Amino acid sequence: MIDFQKCAIIGCGFVGSATAFSLVESGLFSEMVLLDANPDKAEGEAMDLSHGLPFAQPMRIYAGTYDDIADCGLVVITAGANQKPGETRLQLVKKNVSILKSIIPQIKQRGYEGILLVVSNPVDILTYAAWKLSGFPAKRVIGSGTVLDTARLKYLLGEHLGVDSRSVHAFIIGEHGDSELAVWSSANISGVDLADFCELKGESSYREDLHSLYENVRDSAYQIIEKKGATYYGIAMAVRRIAECIVRDEHGVLPISSFINGHYGLNDICMSIPAILDRDGVEQVLDIPLNAEELKNLTASAAALQKVLDDIAPDLEVC
Repeated sequence: MIDFQKCAIIGCGFVGSATAFSLVESGLFSEMVLLDANPDKAEGEAMDLSHGLPFAQPMRIYAGTYDDIADCGLVVITAGANQKPGETRLQLVKKNVSILKSIIPQIKQRGYEGILLVVSNPVDILTYAAWKLSGFPAKRVIGSGTVLDTARLKYLLGEHLGVDSRSVHAFIIGEHGDSELAVWSSANISGVDLADFCELKGESSYREDLHSLYENVRDSAYQIIEKKGATYYGIAMAVRRIAECIVRDEHGVLPISSFINGHYGLNDICMSIPAILDRDGVEQVLDIPLNAEELKNLTASAAALQKVLDDIAPDLEVC
């Protein structure tokens, strides 16, 4: 029986440990199991997190094995090679598909029936790979997608316009990576059309400013990796938000990476489109309105991902 008060994190590197900390802080779970290729690393992280429990809500945190994940409501996969300075997310694909192929059979063998959340990069490719390798229903295999990219967009746009980022409503969609796109056509500030709001703020050159802002969003990870070696706090908080939607059965709308088949004329691919997310996984992928240029850019983003999927297709036989 699935227990949505229990989660597992596979991979205790920078992203995995930051995610574990974020989920401990959230109070969503009463039990968390950590797994890593290095068992001592998982045990050390579990000990460190457990020592902070007097300042948080009661919870059991421990290093475990795949036998401990069978009844988890949520399994988060963060295991994978790190993105190096100057390396694109797509260049990681061969290394991380190989790692994923060692993980998914272990999960499948335990008869897992919860939600599988892939965070490792390139997340869209690995989400598709996890779905193919597991044979799980598509709605139960999701990726963190452009949830973080969208948060970056909201933050930077809020800073630019001098408003609370929580009042900014806009999406980054497509690949979590170089071909992602901002959906400006439906962006708004608390219901006020973005173009109208920019005019109210006296932003006469807002179109040029928005393009520069989008480039900053797209390149944020590269900038952070160059400065500190890795990104992990932002994605950890994005995972927390995704977990909230699942555990609380919120039916929240997030641009997660999920299986796309028939949306915008695209088929048999995983990428980020806003979707309704609940305890059963993806309830519905939403074909939000796009203008002609946005649709063109989304199609190009899908083509870039498809090229990679075609290259690795022989490696994605069901386990």
